[in-house]
Amino acid sequence: MEFPKELKYTLEHEWVLLVDGTATIGITDHAQDALGDIVYLGDLPEVGDEVSATDVIGVIESVKATSDILCPLSGEVLEINEALDDAPEAVNESPYGDGWIIKIRYSDEGELSELLELDAYMALLEDEA
Repeated sequence: MEFPKELKYTLEHEWVLLVDGTATIGITDHAQDALGDIVYLGDLPEVGDEVSATDVIGVIESVKATSDILCPLSGEVLEINEALDDAPEAVNESPYGDGWIIKIRYSDEGELSELLELDAYMALLEDEA
């Protein structure tokens, strides 16, 4: 499995890429592997919506389970990966690339301290195993 060092991670297995006040969010390689073949993403917010940290911002359905996607940061929705409407399998094939889910302009810098560095996320995975 792959876990890029430049990303931040959450206890709920989302990843976050922070660039110039924008957070790109998806689910980790571990999460997509645990879910199995992803067949649908839905209930995503609209561009311009305000979201809060820990809000459910969508649902992922796979052949094994349905899971909520939790927002790791508060802010304004800038973009939704609409390509996933027709190709949800991109989350399985490229969780850190084409499989990103949402981009937000985060509004609370204090919430950044809640995100995990790679070493802490790897420790979480070991604890869960």
